[in-house]
Amino acid sequence: MFIDNSIWVGNAGDKRVSILPKMANRHGLIAGATGTGKTVTLKVLAESFSDAGVPVFLVDIKGDLSGLVRAGEDNPDMQERIKRFGLDEAGFSFKEYPAAFWDVYGEGGIPLRTTVSEMGPILLAKLMNLNDTQADILTCLFKMADDEGLLLIDIKDLKAMLQYASDNAAELSKQYGNVTKQSVAAIIRGVVALEAAGGERFFTEPGLSIADFFATSLDGRGKINILDARTLVTDPTLYTAFLLYLLSELFETLPEVGDPEKPRMIFFFDEAHIIFDDMSKVLRQKFEQIIKLIRSKGVGIYFCTQNPRDIPDEVLAQLGNKIQHALHAYTPAEERAVKTAADSFRANPEFDTKSAIMELGVGEALVSVLDEEGVPTIVERCKILPPRSLMGTISDDERRNLYVADNLYIKYKDPVDPDSAYEFLERLKSKEELAAKEAAQAALEEKEAAKREAEEAKAQAKAEQEAAKAEAARKRKVKSAAGSVASSAAGTIGREFGKSIGGKVGGKFGKTIGGNIAAQLGRSIMGTFFR
Repeated sequence: MFIDNSIWVGNAGDKRVSILPKMANRHGLIAGATGTGKTVTLKVLAESFSDAGVPVFLVDIKGDLSGLVRAGEDNPDMQERIKRFGLDEAGFSFKEYPAAFWDVYGEGGIPLRTTVSEMGPILLAKLMNLNDTQADILTCLFKMADDEGLLLIDIKDLKAMLQYASDNAAELSKQYGNVTKQSVAAIIRGVVALEAAGGERFFTEPGLSIADFFATSLDGRGKINILDARTLVTDPTLYTAFLLYLLSELFETLPEVGDPEKPRMIFFFDEAHIIFDDMSKVLRQKFEQIIKLIRSKGVGIYFCTQNPRDIPDEVLAQLGNKIQHALHAYTPAEERAVKTAADSFRANPEFDTKSAIMELGVGEALVSVLDEEGVPTIVERCKILPPRSLMGTISDDERRNLYVADNLYIKYKDPVDPDSAYEFLERLKSKEELAAKEAAQAALEEKEAAKREAEEAKAQAKAEQEAAKAEAARKRKVKSAAGSVASSAAGTIGREFGKSIGGKVGGKFGKTIGGNIAAQLGRSIMGTFFR
């Protein structure tokens, strides 16, 4: 309950133990074995922060936090607890809380999405566990998209940009540094793995507006944003990516406020061990950094887990408000864990902290909070207050009816595929293919034209050759005919001339000799003439 300007957690005997709102952004821990009452404690804190006007975001791993939207039910056990704590005098009543259901997959709440650009190259590189060279190339890819005014909205945009970088690696290397096809191929494999993990649903428009988390009801209570993570938690990679993105977005969006009178928002991460189990080293470092710095933005983060060992030491050291439910020690390792948990508290001389942790009953916890000066109080053994909302869950049909009726559902329900990098590069590819096709067609036509010209030139040469041959043949024929006529005429003239000369010189023999000589001489002369 929120009473006397404090978050009332429980009672140590007759003493109220409360978290001061102005110290609530110093983060916190709710730990304890299964069945010891962690979920009830989480609900009590969420209700109290809501009553204080602080918006709350909580991750619902098992689906058992949905009862926050329904008023609790009276029964003898509740009446006994109400009487024990004196809640009647404090104005306790059962009531429902203003809540919004969210789900990355859109199955158990309002679809919750972001864009590739919003996630950014640094976080994506850490998420895909890229090495330094690959991370640098991914950053260059985002720079190239910015330079060209291209939107990176979804997975296909990112894959299209990577494929473009691979196809144009040599040219891009001149402007953006060494872009190797091998590194691009490694990044593509990481993107494909992210896509298979459900990234195609998470990375799309419309992206989440963080401002939609910072809402209050008409009566001034903070809205409780419940992330249905029953499906999401089965994929630790995407689950971690979303939580880290959300905290990063808050850190980058919110201005510095130091320690306000009350937090701007409180986050509850149930089953926190899932976040850290398979988290890479670089991703863990990023997470630890945000945990340390986001306090100054007025945001408090509370981890709910079975054992404090589930939380890295660097994170655990940042958790000022601690609620420790029972732990069991059946093995030496578990006993060491109990001792570690006990040592994290400021000792109370009235009891042994280690023994008390193993003796706590259901609904009991060891509690230490920060005082006015930010110093941890001595640990107190407390009975935790009961929640005012329904202890159980609601049905999936009731859940759906609630989130479909939410105004934010209209805003986020339908994914949008805007004109972004993928579409631009597809058009560019089509233009290049068309240009290449036209160039190839032009080259083919030019080749065919050249071939036709060559064939025509060859035919012309052949025709000219044939004409020359015909002309030569004609000339030979004419020459031959003319020569025969000339030769015959010359021979006749020569013989007659020879006969006339020879007759005068030597009779019949002389005529013959003279005729032949004259005939040959005549042919030679006439042949030359008709040549």
